Amino acid sequence: MKEIIIDEKLDGQKMMRCLERYLSNAPKSFIYKMLRKKNITLNNKKSTGDEKLKAGDSIKIFFSDETLAKFTNTNNSTDTSDYYNNIYRPLDILYENNDVIFINKPAGMLSQKAAASDVSLVEYLTAYLIHNQQITAGALQSFKPGICNRLDRNTSGIVAAGKTTKGLQILSDAFRQKTLGKYYICIVKGLISERKLIKGYLIKNEKNNKVSVSQSPLEDSLPIETEYIPVCSGNNLTLLKIHLLTGRSHQIRAHLASIGHPLIGDYKYGNRTDNERFNKAYGIKDQMLHSFELNIPDMNIHIFAGIPDIFLKVMEGEHICQHGIQEVLEDLH
Repeated sequence: MKEIIIDEKLDGQKMMRCLERYLSNAPKSFIYKMLRKKNITLNNKKSTGDEKLKAGDSIKIFFSDETLAKFTNTNNSTDTSDYYNNIYRPLDILYENNDVIFINKPAGMLSQKAAASDVSLVEYLTAYLIHNQQITAGALQSFKPGICNRLDRNTSGIVAAGKTTKGLQILSDAFRQKTLGKYYICIVKGLISERKLIKGYLIKNEKNNKVSVSQSPLEDSLPIETEYIPVCSGNNLTLLKIHLLTGRSHQIRAHLASIGHPLIGDYKYGNRTDNERFNKAYGIKDQMLHSFELNIPDMNIHIFAGIPDIFLKVMEGEHICQHGIQEVLEDLH
């Protein structure tokens, strides 16, 4: 018999979800069968699998040692620990508590895996938590930390993640219900002097992973709203603060490009000649877009990720924002 005592990381997770992760090699139908036959119980009672777990709950699994080993990855716990120890790297942590963590993701890092062999922020976060003894490799059988907002590989800035089931649920609800403020900064081509809310409809082409924007609804299109706030400008460039009201794929990049203000460094939606000039002058290979500010009033969390060095380099080299970086920061805040 195997007993699992639910801790705070699993508090709020559904019984079935916990079992699916722990018995990762078992078919779902087999788990339901074991629940019906009371070979798996919750607090010594029959379970349907739909119950929400609470810290202190007891799950008992009445399997033989051979059957338990067959349906779990217990034998791989050492290998798992070695893997995370090998990929550990320091992360730029902006804020964390027992349930949530906010990370300043660098450009060039995947938010989530695109292929099985990838190492993404999710894996680096897990390694960070193991390294700091906030979770064990064995505990990953029943709970895995996860991120709640995904940035493009080459977009830097704030990523919110849950360290517990409770944290994941609270953050996911905030993003889903839009009870938060998401703000980015970017450098775009052209001089912009007025704050404006722009709307449109976005259509994604799955074949080339590119989106287009129209002013009227089309089949399979999604409504988008983007507010931009000019901070300062110069040399036909503008530093914008973006209030992202809807969070669609490539929304900021495509929406600004559609009104004639593409992001510098954006080869997918921008101007190749301009991008090559900035590549040669500053080594810019990707879009200048940074998730700068996240405000979650319900959680009393308001955090900022500082302006990346490459932004400061371009701002100085192109004589943008002549009144000084301190005033720029004040304007952004």
